[in-house]
Amino acid sequence: MTRQPRIGIAGSAGTGKSTLAARLSGDLGLPVRQEAMRARLAAGFDFHDLTRDGHRRLLAGDADALAADLARGDGLVTDRTPLDFAAFWLSNGFGVDDPAATEALLARAVCAMADYSLVVLLPWGAMPLAGDGVRSTNPWLQLHFQTVLEGLCQRYVAPARLLSLADAPADTATRLLLVRSRLAVLN
Repeated sequence: MTRQPRIGIAGSAGTGKSTLAARLSGDLGLPVRQEAMRARLAAGFDFHDLTRDGHRRLLAGDADALAADLARGDGLVTDRTPLDFAAFWLSNGFGVDDPAATEALLARAVCAMADYSLVVLLPWGAMPLAGDGVRSTNPWLQLHFQTVLEGLCQRYVAPARLLSLADAPADTATRLLLVRSRLAVLN
């Protein structure tokens, strides 16, 4: 890997994605692309006001914006990946609503995933899930999302570029060490 790495952090809510992304950003000197929903919530956005169609448009727009950032080719760390958005789409049953839109969204997500040097898949249930008014604290809903995401990652991310931390300790220092070790192997 001769270019600066592009690292995607994937996983269900409350797995430590934002924390790991921030630490990797600082450690590697790369910019971090925060999860878009966080900025919206901080600005007062109420997710519950969305219609089903509005939710679909939001997910597709966020997935496309992330893919555009990845296509720029600069090194970065992303809090979520395009496959996270595809997993949200599928978990919410949008594939049933519009199969053609689902196929297009998934095709764009898979294409964008090729721009990552490494995708880090964080495990469900390793950390307690705190309620924030948006994410469900129902662990089974989060497991459903995680299962869809894991399947998509295993299907569409090359094994050498997928680092699953399912069996790793949940502390950030260990996670950071494992990511740096994998990046060293990729170089």
